[in-house]
Amino acid sequence: MSGKVWFITGASRGFGRVWAEAALKRGDKVAATARILADVADLAASYGDAVLPLALDVTNAQAVQNAVTRAYTHFGQLDVVLNNAGYALVGAIEEAHEADVRAEFDTNFFGTLRVIQAALPLLRRQRSGHIIGVSSVAGIVAGPITGFYNASKFAIEALHESLAQEVKDFGLKVTLLEPGAYATGFASMASLRISPVINAYSNTRAEVFAVGAKLEFGEPEATADAILKIVDAENPPLRFFVGTEGLPRARAAYADRLATWEAWETDSNAAQGEARQHNIAS
Repeated sequence: MSGKVWFITGASRGFGRVWAEAALKRGDKVAATARILADVADLAASYGDAVLPLALDVTNAQAVQNAVTRAYTHFGQLDVVLNNAGYALVGAIEEAHEADVRAEFDTNFFGTLRVIQAALPLLRRQRSGHIIGVSSVAGIVAGPITGFYNASKFAIEALHESLAQEVKDFGLKVTLLEPGAYATGFASMASLRISPVINAYSNTRAEVFAVGAKLEFGEPEATADAILKIVDAENPPLRFFVGTEGLPRARAAYADRLATWEAWETDSNAAQGEARQHNIAS
């Protein structure tokens, strides 16, 4: 048994449920959170005292602080802090209301940030811990009609990349999980919000939905072994593509980006102007 203690948001279904059960089956302990307590209470019925079910809405800063503190106090340590809660706002950039965009970031980005900030003092005190954020292939390559979800995941990528550099001296590890399409129910209305429709974007929307209808969805349960391997690794990766979709898309996207940057390199260099030294105030 590894004896690790996990704190997982969005543990009621999908990846969160799969990874919570994988940890529990091997003898780890899990603080399993969900917006509705009943959605994670059944884990305690199956795994007893190894589970601490907690109701948690990650948009509530005080609730996040209370949940993290309670989990730490209950188990005496936190080894894996896994932010999985999130949803997708579907709509063209022109279509979405600002309030809906803010709501998506409040869950996907700020919810993750709240958990990290609540856990960091405890992990620094331990001088150990692994912070894992669920990003997406959509955090690497953006597409039409999902731009706000893409933006929230791009922000998650930057957050964890900076975090990894800040906390390495405390013995803390950071990993971004970047899944492709999986049969987690993420495409259901429970995990989607649909913006009001502007007819000018109907063709683009139809094209996106047609591509989506042809996607081959991965098996969520097949991810468990890889996630446990990452958690147990002495030097886990900062980024990990979950499934087969990510790497080919990243290769194509970065090849295109590099080609564009290189094509404009002369103009970029000219825009530098004359090099100067500047003192940065301490």
